[in-house]
Amino acid sequence: MGPVELVLFAFAVGLTACGLAGSAMELMSGRRLAFAEPYVSPTRIVRSLAATACAGPFMLVNDALDARRQGRISTLALISCGCTAVAWALALGVVLIATASWANTPLEQFSF
Repeated sequence: MGPVELVLFAFAVGLTACGLAGSAMELMSGRRLAFAEPYVSPTRIVRSLAATACAGPFMLVNDALDARRQGRISTLALISCGCTAVAWALALGVVLIATASWANTPLEQFSF
């Protein structure tokens, strides 16, 4: 696999994981995914970090589209949020692939 295919695969993995996590969170809570309660809370920091790490690109796009509809951000800011969400999904894919690759290695290779 060449470098372009690896990047596209990592992006697809990150986008799929983000979509699955975000959709599951929306189904469980019954509310639209956003950087707000019940997904992000200052009292439950670890849960908020996990939710944001997994479904963050989905949250960012939802919030950016809402802000654009209400006229709070410009089109350029919306494009910037979209580019950030793409980079975030790619990074999430890289982390998930690296974690899966690490978890797949036999424990005999590590010297304890």
